[in-house]
Amino acid sequence: MVAGLCLAAALALGMAIGFPSVAAQDVDRMAGVRAQDKVLRGDAKCTRCHDEDEKYPVLAIGRTAHGTLADSRTPTCTACHGESGDHADAPEKHPYPDRWFGRDSSQSSDERSEPCLGCHQGGSRMHWAGGNHANRDVACTSCHRIHASHDRVRDRLTQSEVCFTCHKAQRIQVNRPYRHPIREGKIACSDCHNPHGSAGPAMMVRDGINDTCYACHMEKRGPFVRNHQPVQENCAICHDPHGTTAPGMLRSRTPFLCQECHEPSTHQGSIGSLAATGGRDKNTLARGCLNCHTQVHGSNSPLDERNERLFQR
Repeated sequence: MVAGLCLAAALALGMAIGFPSVAAQDVDRMAGVRAQDKVLRGDAKCTRCHDEDEKYPVLAIGRTAHGTLADSRTPTCTACHGESGDHADAPEKHPYPDRWFGRDSSQSSDERSEPCLGCHQGGSRMHWAGGNHANRDVACTSCHRIHASHDRVRDRLTQSEVCFTCHKAQRIQVNRPYRHPIREGKIACSDCHNPHGSAGPAMMVRDGINDTCYACHMEKRGPFVRNHQPVQENCAICHDPHGTTAPGMLRSRTPFLCQECHEPSTHQGSIGSLAATGGRDKNTLARGCLNCHTQVHGSNSPLDERNERLFQR
């Protein structure tokens, strides 16, 4: 113990009078001082140099689930970054560890995601390998911040901002008059989409778009006695869930939306037309389809009469 202190004092004195500088970890090793772990088991190898004084506060991982020492699954620095012996011995020559996750990383997304998938498999992440994000060179750390105590993508209020980094069209849509309350945090992107991949289209959390919508809009599920075929096929035929300028998040206002399918065989083509003249057309001028056809998602009337077949009251 005394010899170690004397050696450390001699090295410090040598540096003070101009001797060549010696790395801090070399001083510890030469003096026989065992560096203490600060956050994770065995992190002394890294935390002798990396601390909270750096631009990126690495020790904040102690305030996350990955810093819970009571959990036997808690990883170590080397579990994610590799042994990184060259980096630890000569950081000026090897400035990066064996695996690093910054934006300037030259490693592929699969290499950066590999340590995460080593623990986080199955469940909602079972489709990651075939998902759109993995196929577009998106790594886990492209969205998640492992060392940060506040992971923005797991916060309902800030999650959408992370998604909008790439999905810029949806940023515009959620600022339109008719939209889901995403900006207020009542609905998050992950309520409808599974960013880790899914078996359904558009990375829906359920097997289909309609099933995902029915999770909240149960009254539209049916089955109805009188079914409207577009409703059964895909809610997105008429609605844009990210936001529109038409009421009800319709893709366009009625009657123009309805006229995309209903050809002008009767009054359907003259509603809203200034050229409508005479008889029945005059009564429908400037009217909206929903004024009469109020049950467009389906009707439960058992009668086989004209009004019931046309989704009227």
